[in-house]
Amino acid sequence: MYALEDHLATDRPGQVKIGTVGPAAPGVQLKLDEDGEVLIKSDVVMPGYRNLPEKTKETFTDDGWLRTGDIGEFDEDGYLKIVDRKKELIISAGGKNMSPANIEATLKTASPLIGQACCIGDMRPYNTALIVLDPDFAPMWAQGQGIEDATLEQLAGDERVRAAVQEGVDAANAKLAKVEQVKKFHIVEGDWLPSGDELTPTMKLKRKPIAEKYAAPIAAMYG
Repeated sequence: MYALEDHLATDRPGQVKIGTVGPAAPGVQLKLDEDGEVLIKSDVVMPGYRNLPEKTKETFTDDGWLRTGDIGEFDEDGYLKIVDRKKELIISAGGKNMSPANIEATLKTASPLIGQACCIGDMRPYNTALIVLDPDFAPMWAQGQGIEDATLEQLAGDERVRAAVQEGVDAANAKLAKVEQVKKFHIVEGDWLPSGDELTPTMKLKRKPIAEKYAAPIAAMYG
């Protein structure tokens, strides 16, 4: 994930931490706003937009910190990790901000059966997920279970597959805060391909088109 912080925070030689952009570079101040947004202040940051006071007010805090639009967190050594884009945060019906990317990554690492996941939950009472089976692992796993028709379309409706995916969701939920946990999921028939309806060429989720295309199964999970 590219971010402005890649230039204003930097790992020191011999002190690299994978998954972080490092601590603040010399002459740069970094802090997190109340909602987790990364704020930056430095002489190398522009003071504002020329002749665009409203744009400047939107982009900077009242005391001069630049709003990056990224949600981050610091580890115990002050290394910054970018978690998500602020515009992609979901807010529960109870007002809790959550990073869908973090939830999705937790789901995908919890089970090799899960190839893609899209978390749904904005202004909803609980989180759900659309899950796509891994196109390489799922058929191989199915054959090992004696399932003859191992196409992704057929596997999506197989109760043995669903039970195995449920185990992965349960494992992911054990690592998530209660409000972040996925209560229900729907296994999508088929695969999501780059440049298709659901993924960009760089494999990022097209969240709005996904919500529109899968409106029926999403509604069913909240029915």
